[in-house]
Amino acid sequence: MSEQKNTAIALNVRLKPSESSAHPRAANYTNVGVAQGIAYLDFGFIEPALLAAVAKTAKDGQAAPKGLDGHFVSRVAMDVSALARLHQQIQQVLAGLREIRQPKAKG
Repeated sequence: MSEQKNTAIALNVRLKPSESSAHPRAANYTNVGVAQGIAYLDFGFIEPALLAAVAKTAKDGQAAPKGLDGHFVSRVAMDVSALARLHQQIQQVLAGLREIRQPKAKG
């Protein structure tokens, strides 16, 4: 039998942006507002390096900036009853994650 060798090949890859990839899909900032019985959930993205720089500035005792610029990712509008159901679902997910992190003690 012949042995198969795993060989890495160097390729130059260039990813071209498309209309849908012009903005990040990841969100690390959220804001919820309610007006006239409708909840508006805004999702945004702030560059992690910028967040780290602000944290370092605050740690060094310097004045933090008055605001930050980020990328608006998406806005979702829902009535408050849908928001309440979303809240319940998020609580269930977080409770499940806590159970995974903290296994039950054997007794």
